[in-house]
Amino acid sequence: MPLILASASPRRLDLLARIGVVPDAIVPAEIDETPLKGELPAPHAERLAAAKAAAVAVAKPGALVLAADTVVAAGRRILPKAEEDATARYCLELLSGRRHRVHSAVTLIDADGQARHRLSTSIVTFKRLTAEEIDAYLASGEWRGKAGGYAIQGRAEALVRFLSGSHSGVVGLPLFETRALLLSAGYPLG
Repeated sequence: MPLILASASPRRLDLLARIGVVPDAIVPAEIDETPLKGELPAPHAERLAAAKAAAVAVAKPGALVLAADTVVAAGRRILPKAEEDATARYCLELLSGRRHRVHSAVTLIDADGQARHRLSTSIVTFKRLTAEEIDAYLASGEWRGKAGGYAIQGRAEALVRFLSGSHSGVVGLPLFETRALLLSAGYPLG
């Protein structure tokens, strides 16, 4: 039973390797990730993970298709994936000294087309960041393309005062939930 990862994220591929999973193929899903009007962060992550899996499953019938989406939320606000300095700075200034949630949704569609879903929600608190710390982090460039403008698996981890939940979920793929989904679909794991 081939496993298709519906993501181009090298982080998700690395995380899967931690549980001994190597996908047979990587097929990124091309979907519109714009939040719907009034959509809350957790349902947004769940909808995108399901849409990514469904889009790839249509092209790959008979395979297991695994997709995920991670959303950083400050209250009811969905923070963007930072692509430029100004967005990353906005996110870091907003998150400085406050608690936020990271919702990481996973969808697995099996060979029969049955979809299984899991959601991991983690709470992260940054220390109060100085202007110098923000400038230094922005200069690292590791925030580029990351939800909420930071990568917890990199330099930003030293700025995290508190984490409750799944570290791998904050990185982009909650391994506990992913493993459970794969096992429920009969995927062989060691």
